[in-house]
Amino acid sequence: MEKFRMFFQHIQSSSESVMNGVCLLLAAVTVKMYSSFDFNCPCLARYNALYGLGLLLTPPLALFLCGLLANRQSVVMVEEWRRPAGQRRKDPGIIRYMCSSVLQRALAAPLVWILLALLDGKCFVCAFSSSVDPEKFLDFANMTPSQVQLFLAKVPCREDELVRDSPARKAVSRYLRCLSQAIGWSLTLLLIIVAFLARCLRPCFDQTVFLQRRYWSNYVDLEQKLFDETCCEHARDFAHRCVLHFFASMQSEMRARGLSRDAAGRGREPTEMPSGLDGDGSRKAHLRAVSSREQVDRLLSTWYSSKPPLDLVASPGLWARGLNHRAPTVAPGTRLSQHTDV
Repeated sequence: MEKFRMFFQHIQSSSESVMNGVCLLLAAVTVKMYSSFDFNCPCLARYNALYGLGLLLTPPLALFLCGLLANRQSVVMVEEWRRPAGQRRKDPGIIRYMCSSVLQRALAAPLVWILLALLDGKCFVCAFSSSVDPEKFLDFANMTPSQVQLFLAKVPCREDELVRDSPARKAVSRYLRCLSQAIGWSLTLLLIIVAFLARCLRPCFDQTVFLQRRYWSNYVDLEQKLFDETCCEHARDFAHRCVLHFFASMQSEMRARGLSRDAAGRGREPTEMPSGLDGDGSRKAHLRAVSSREQVDRLLSTWYSSKPPLDLVASPGLWARGLNHRAPTVAPGTRLSQHTDV
């Protein structure tokens, strides 16, 4: 389970080409799922349409949600859309670009399922067999309306005794299957034309806006990923220092109670660790500057409510003011550095 979680996180944080590969893999899985699915129409007038349309539309909806779930950028897009403006303005163009990118990848597998179902025709025949106009077929001239509806409901079931070896059943089934395939091929051609025009006509226009939105959408994604990684690094370092501080305080308490080892009989006591290093002097100083729960909560609140401006040469006071915005009072002796780069 842990390996699966790590693999899923790796997929979510990978590059655009890897995400495209995941979408293609999901589409291939869709083809395999449809080919192995055992289709059984109920052949009842009340349930044929419900079963056929449900099988045509419900799996694509599930695949669409899976595509959104597998794409980390969908969560980043919603967070960017809903975050407070703070010191960094929100660009609707970037959100639209991210939304377009997410939807294109998420719609790949659902479209594959719908096209396969239309080209196969079974779902379409089951869903619309009871809706066929009987006047288009001469074989129904001698049947009553109730017999016609019963016969049409049995069209998808070729082994049923009522319609077995019936020319009328074959005619209706052939008509609906041809209509379904015509819709499927038309939709396929339409998608190919749209993709061709989008690819060929895009270089004819100014690429400045496109490049800017692509750059900043990648920046938003990478910034959040690096922030999460830095928070994990700080949490690990903070927990390490808290544990060392606990052991040091317990050592002092045991010494005060006379429970420490006799230095003369058992050897020297272990040398205490310098408080400034805590056994690991290689950690970054800007991570150690945040050293209390109040400071961590204030930093996380500031990151959400007032992200710093995208200007590295701006005055560092901007970030300091962001930390002091609606901040709770910190206990004496606690200091938060202005250059907190978590």
